[in-house]
Amino acid sequence: MGMGRALAVALVGLNGHVIEVEADIGQTLPNFILLGLPDASLSEARERIRSAAQNTGIPLSRRKITVNLVPASLPKRGSGFDLAIVMAALNAAGDVRRTGGTVFLAELGLDGRLRSVRGVLPAVLAAYSAGHREFVVAAANLGEAQLVSGAKVRAYDCLAQVVLDFDADPKDLTALDAGWDSGTVPAEAIQTTPDGQAGMDLAEVAGQPVARLALEIAAAGGHHLMMVGPPGSGKTMLAERLPGLLPDLNDVEAMEVTAIHSLEYRSNGLVSLMRRPPYERPHHSASTASIIGGGSGIPRPGAASRAHRGVLFLDEAPEFDKRVLDALRQPLESGELVLHRSAGTAAYPARFQLIMAANPCPCGKATGKGINCECTPMARRRYFGRLSGPLLDRVDIQLQVNKLQLSQLASTEPRESSAQVAGRVLLARNIASERLKQWGLVHNADLSGRILRGPLRLGGHHTALLDKAMGTGVLSARGYDRVLRLAWTVADLQGLERPGSDDVGLALTLRQRGEGL
Repeated sequence: MGMGRALAVALVGLNGHVIEVEADIGQTLPNFILLGLPDASLSEARERIRSAAQNTGIPLSRRKITVNLVPASLPKRGSGFDLAIVMAALNAAGDVRRTGGTVFLAELGLDGRLRSVRGVLPAVLAAYSAGHREFVVAAANLGEAQLVSGAKVRAYDCLAQVVLDFDADPKDLTALDAGWDSGTVPAEAIQTTPDGQAGMDLAEVAGQPVARLALEIAAAGGHHLMMVGPPGSGKTMLAERLPGLLPDLNDVEAMEVTAIHSLEYRSNGLVSLMRRPPYERPHHSASTASIIGGGSGIPRPGAASRAHRGVLFLDEAPEFDKRVLDALRQPLESGELVLHRSAGTAAYPARFQLIMAANPCPCGKATGKGINCECTPMARRRYFGRLSGPLLDRVDIQLQVNKLQLSQLASTEPRESSAQVAGRVLLARNIASERLKQWGLVHNADLSGRILRGPLRLGGHHTALLDKAMGTGVLSARGYDRVLRLAWTVADLQGLERPGSDDVGLALTLRQRGEGL
């Protein structure tokens, strides 16, 4: 009897820490002690492991087994340590060999089956970055683990297959006689998952030329957008088609997005990088934890992080809790959410495009002269009071969407498709990224005031309208910069070298159209 070792990974947010699983078999009465700050689900691994090993044909030692998860000061959670613990225990008993340099990531069923776990992609990324190259996962996680280039991944259906590859005696493996196939599972056995938001075309939106233009500008520059208009004016249709105007994610962005969504997938897993920008549309009754992130123990990502590099759409925005809306202010500025809880701190990226839609009042009839509106002035103020000034100040485009006319709805004139608009958006983004690469930026929406008033400063005759608006208090300093960002995007869409007075005027109009709500 001696010491056995195996490797696992503990995830804290998206950050993975390689855990050394030590197993020692003593010469005292039977017992199974698990050390290293395990949570409840991990503490239950003792019974799962005993049953799985017994049903595989290589029961654990009847002596005292002590398992230590190093570093012991880091909290561990989840069932993804099961396979590493049983392999370390079997290694200590001499039943298997060569486990010390392999990272094991799988949950065990009582019958010895290997079950998939969440977060395999960020776990493999972390271990690979730490210098580890060999990984063992459940069959359902094979495609996801193989997304890390250079990682040598083996996948199995059951514990018997794993221990057989680590030099266990085949005569002891009763599970193989019970019908399990031996060997690893090929990658082509796993099916891919389809992209969401497919088939939604901008050509389906009737009328609304100004709103369509605003949507194109938002897509080209990565700008946040607020649309206010009566029910049925097309606000939701426009928002749903924004992802179709955005270009595919590059390799770095796709890896970030896929790693976040890996924390949410379990049974089917992910087998390819998510190349399309994600789209999240939480219900207005959603809690702060569900949108920002949270939960018991180590906080989990919310809708804002799942929308990273994509779109977060808040339909009926004034119906959301004010605390939820104000909590979005920090990620809108920093592109990151840092969640502090008693069990630990987790950081998740959250660089998304915020799209909000709202009715003009609770009843939705305060359009035109508003003679049919049933809301009191106090009800209107209370309705939009949930959208705080600091939040709206971070939204570049604030658009009034007018009611559709019958002539617009019945028009048979051809409308531009998403593919046509996406072509212009891609060209404008390429122009912007080439101009901004010297500062390490990609989108005009990321421009800082220092750059806008320094290297990209416009002449006074071009910004006269802006200067007047700020002088009269219509625009804040943040709003001034955001109008300039919009103006650069308008110029990029036209292929201009720099924005002119007309471009600044259009940007200011898009910024002020929703003022006074």
